[in-house]
Amino acid sequence: MLKELKPAFVMLLGLTALTGVAYPLLVTGIAQGVFPDAANGSLIEQNGKVVGSALIGQPFSDPKYFWGRPSATGPVPPRMGDAGVVSAEALTTPLPYNAAASSGSNQGPLNPALEDAVKARIAALKAADPGQTAPIPVDLVTASASGLDPHISPAAAAWQAPRIARMRGLSIDSVRGLVEKHTEGRQFGVLGETRVNVLQLNLALGAEQR
Repeated sequence: MLKELKPAFVMLLGLTALTGVAYPLLVTGIAQGVFPDAANGSLIEQNGKVVGSALIGQPFSDPKYFWGRPSATGPVPPRMGDAGVVSAEALTTPLPYNAAASSGSNQGPLNPALEDAVKARIAALKAADPGQTAPIPVDLVTASASGLDPHISPAAAAWQAPRIARMRGLSIDSVRGLVEKHTEGRQFGVLGETRVNVLQLNLALGAEQR
């Protein structure tokens, strides 16, 4: 019996050391050495503090900031409090850009709820800038498939530029210049579309006025 079990235990320990210790350490070491920024979550720092990730969007509602693409993610499953009670607000309040619930709304184009949501987003954008009469880019009123998209199209950023310039007392040319500076091209020149990272652009706006 022991004679048959010994090779099995040796193999178990060997594979555990190889695949559970050596391989993860090797991969982690290569990742940290070759592309440490991506391996650590593409974090964005300001004044020595982490303010977000370049890979996950953040909600902005103040009209002085560029607004990102809407997020369709739902709330995180709430934890029980000390009294074992979960509030109704905790159960129903949506948390945009919630990575724990990454998904789209799964609402089809004929869904009345989607139509109402788009109308509400259009109304909010027009209320924030009544003088802007140009057509609203579609990515400002529709959510992405992941619900975490940190980018908007250059057209969506340009549409908001007049509002930002007016609210911050900046020239429209300076705001457009920031948008152009933070516009990222297609990966390898062929993959994806040109895009603007909303968090990085808003941080640049703050630095512009210092």
